[in-house]
Amino acid sequence: MYALKPSELLKKFGVELDKDILSYEDWWFDKGIKVSESVDRMGTVPLRMFDRLGNRIDEVLYPEEYWEMLYKGYKIGIVARVFEKKDIMPFFNIGYIVSFFDAGLYCPYTVSLSTAIPIHKYAEEDIKNRYLPKMLLQSEDVWQGATWMTEVKGGSDLGNTVETIAEYRNGKWILNGEKYFASNVGAELAVVAARIKGKPKGVKNLSLFLLPKYKENGQLNYHIRRIKDKIGTRSVPTGEVELKDSEAYLLGEERFGIYLILEVLNISRVANSVGSVALMHRAIYEAYRFASERWAFGKRIIEHPLLKRQFEDKWELTLKAFSLAYETAQVLNRVYMQKPPYSPEYHMFRLLAHLSKYWTAEVCVQTCKWAMEVNGGMGVLSEYPVERLLRESMILPIWEGTPHRQALDAVEVIVKKDAHLFLYEYLREYDSRSEDILNICREIKEMPDEDKEKYADIYINELAETVSDVLYKKYKP
Repeated sequence: MYALKPSELLKKFGVELDKDILSYEDWWFDKGIKVSESVDRMGTVPLRMFDRLGNRIDEVLYPEEYWEMLYKGYKIGIVARVFEKKDIMPFFNIGYIVSFFDAGLYCPYTVSLSTAIPIHKYAEEDIKNRYLPKMLLQSEDVWQGATWMTEVKGGSDLGNTVETIAEYRNGKWILNGEKYFASNVGAELAVVAARIKGKPKGVKNLSLFLLPKYKENGQLNYHIRRIKDKIGTRSVPTGEVELKDSEAYLLGEERFGIYLILEVLNISRVANSVGSVALMHRAIYEAYRFASERWAFGKRIIEHPLLKRQFEDKWELTLKAFSLAYETAQVLNRVYMQKPPYSPEYHMFRLLAHLSKYWTAEVCVQTCKWAMEVNGGMGVLSEYPVERLLRESMILPIWEGTPHRQALDAVEVIVKKDAHLFLYEYLREYDSRSEDILNICREIKEMPDEDKEKYADIYINELAETVSDVLYKKYKP
């Protein structure tokens, strides 16, 4: 069971994949995995800022094999299928396969979907008709998206740290500012958080804008200052972006901007959860390959009682993490087209998203660390797979909101929206332990405000473990 392919684990949870997706998985085993490893080894991708005539072009210089790997996902319909089928689950099913081989590569697809959905929901009709079809192409002509919220002072306190200013000038929205962590830099479109000129700082005064790569006159609409030198996820370029009189389009109503921003982030948080579980799966897969061939004291090391039990524990943990991430995706699938004000089910989704993003990323890091330990000295060598898996895993708790942010936001949706009550009613039929959800959240609500924050991570970790246990009873393959 530890050598299951991604598609085989999905099947155990009742997911049926078509022959095109299964062929896509075969391509990864045959060729993609080598391309992915090569991209990681090349390190930080170069940026060509000017052409030979001195014109600013800001071109990200991946090798040709990278683009083949990237476009494979778009061609299989990782984004397009969501709109064709009006179903977000194909995105997560294909994304699980992608992340098993390359968790960083799932990021371009994720931020593309997180751009396409708000265009579909909130853009004016002419803007939607102009841009959305290009994002749904299943060819190398596809347009990619990006989600740029974070500035140099950080992303948790968006109300005070977003200093990008939007001004309506001569019939156009014009943005000026910087984005410090701009993943999938170079994308043809990005959704960007900005504050409208004259409004005071605060989350209620943020709005969401759609930013094309090029202005209407054909000039670059944003400039890439540099590509970040990251510990991992080198298959997605992350850069610093300068916005100087950049043309943009307002998405939705100004007053609902923060809700739209959080919609974008929560889609990515679910993808982060799915990617974390896939990376856990890969770590166990690689640990098993080594442990099945390594001999010590007269037998394969996987046959020794301690390691045998650890494999059992890690596999069950992975299945629990999958149950939590996949259920969160299923709930998102029912609510992602809602607009503010949201239903109780949407607030339940918010709670699940915070729990899932927080917990799956944390257990992923520990599982990848353990896989390195199983490999011993071979585990720290960059020429073998598990060293990279640990580096990749370290980024997952940071992307789309740190563990601290997830814990605090989970507490908020419990206290302000009573989301735990809806979650309890949703899960009570699967296991009597669902009663613990009420008990944990009751303690949270009864605490003084300072203690709610002081102990947030402890209680949210316990709540996430509880919910994953209950969902494992529902899904147990």
